[in-house]
Amino acid sequence: MKADRAYCLCCYLFRDHIGHQGGSEAFVTDEFNNWKKTERLKEHVGHVNSFHNKALQKCESLKKPNESIVNAFHKQDEKSKKENRMRLSATISACRYCLNWALPFRGHDESETSMYKGNFLELMDFILFHNEELRNLPKAPGNNKLISSYIQKDIVKCFKQEVLDCIFIDIGDDVFVLLVDESSDVSKKEQMATVLRYINAQGLVKERFVGLVHVKDTSSLSLKSSIDSFFFKHKVSMQKLRGQGYDGASNMRGEFNGLKEKILEENESAYYVHCFAHQLQLVVVAVARKHLAIVNFFDKIAVLMNVVCASCKRKDILLDTEKKRVEEQIGSGILETGRGLNQELSLIRPGDTRWNSHYNTLVRLVDMFPSVIKVLQFVKEEGNNASSQNQAIGLLKYLKSFDFVFNLHLMLRILGLTNVLSKALQRKDQDILEAVQLVESTKAKLQELRTSGFGIVLKKATSFCEEHDIRILKMDEDCINTRRQREKITNQHYYEIECFNTVLDMQIQEFGDRFSETSTELLFCMSALSPRDSFSMFNSSKLRRLCELYPKDFNSTDMIEL
Repeated sequence: MKADRAYCLCCYLFRDHIGHQGGSEAFVTDEFNNWKKTERLKEHVGHVNSFHNKALQKCESLKKPNESIVNAFHKQDEKSKKENRMRLSATISACRYCLNWALPFRGHDESETSMYKGNFLELMDFILFHNEELRNLPKAPGNNKLISSYIQKDIVKCFKQEVLDCIFIDIGDDVFVLLVDESSDVSKKEQMATVLRYINAQGLVKERFVGLVHVKDTSSLSLKSSIDSFFFKHKVSMQKLRGQGYDGASNMRGEFNGLKEKILEENESAYYVHCFAHQLQLVVVAVARKHLAIVNFFDKIAVLMNVVCASCKRKDILLDTEKKRVEEQIGSGILETGRGLNQELSLIRPGDTRWNSHYNTLVRLVDMFPSVIKVLQFVKEEGNNASSQNQAIGLLKYLKSFDFVFNLHLMLRILGLTNVLSKALQRKDQDILEAVQLVESTKAKLQELRTSGFGIVLKKATSFCEEHDIRILKMDEDCINTRRQREKITNQHYYEIECFNTVLDMQIQEFGDRFSETSTELLFCMSALSPRDSFSMFNSSKLRRLCELYPKDFNSTDMIEL
């Protein structure tokens, strides 16, 4: 009234934004004050389906409480609620089952006529088949079946949040250790896996996987940012971190710019300890990738596995040949009989990330060597293509050489020592002190092998050559296997100095680099701190040195007790 202007409230709230039809703009955003032309008011109201009347109808509907969405929700009776709860309960049960067994939800063809619609839908059909009450429910309208992919994802997210809440409640306000690894998935996306290690209220050590995050790059700065975001989201304090463990990549454990150092800048108590089992694997891998003869040896083993195990026919020939050989040796009294002896064997394909599997492959190769040779001869004579025949010819020549036999027994000896340590380090009930002692014991055995083991390996290689009619090299003759043709060296020098001693020196040096004294002493320190009665396991001089190295982990009371 003060402005002497006329506006239409209904059109202002509910008008359709379609230009200036019906003169609506004059009563909404513009101003109407031409009182000499009051017929414009009637024109604005217009006929029954005018813009003004439609807006008026919407305004009146809003004023009716019975037509509000709140009342619409409350109109559902108890029967409808019960039916919806039954459908939701079945969907949750199916999701829980798939998550518990890590099964994929979706199927390639989820149509009604599909023979297999995927784990989730097939499980829902199974639940309907065995639940008559749920099966007799009226067909749900629209997507109210609660089986769409969006609903599945929502339920999975709820499960994820509940699990994470339980983990962080279990940790409470206590300290924990962070374990991180990064790798790419099948779609070549870099992902960071996060695991928390802690001790629960019952005193049990727990390791819990808490997240898999996509990272655009694997730089230490990007990984640190992702970890900070995770800690902030779940309200976890970085100051409660007491340890960090990663693989041996430079971006993870770098001395200056690695993830380890970036976390240590924020929390000096977050000590870095590399997984002993992973370090041991890196030790063996380093030797296998540095020494040319050993590189060639494992490359030939990989080709051998591809040729011998390439088809079912070749595997059957291998098994049948081995079976006949065992029967002949049992008949001649070479092999003993008894429970668990002379089981059917086959070649084990080694894994790239499990070097103890290489040891099992070499053991089987020694046991099945005659049968493997017969399979290669079969491929050489009756191979289905020239490529496989050529590979078989090259393998036969290499397997019949003294060079192969010597490297085979050398790596058997080394991997035999590390295999015992590898199995021990992967035990779930492994004690820190026992693990450190096993590492030191393995170092000592490798050093002992380096000092006086050449004769033993040479004797075993010579015996193997005699058994399988392989030409034995005379150690005092000139060597023809070396790449340095200008230098005349004997076989003794080549196999003892350039092969045996060099490989063992590499192994021992890698052990010293990977299992450093600092990390070993840190583990001693941790074991000495908890429980306190474990102080009696160390002498006073050792503990005093640890107190000097890590003063913030020992208080004055600890020093008095020492």
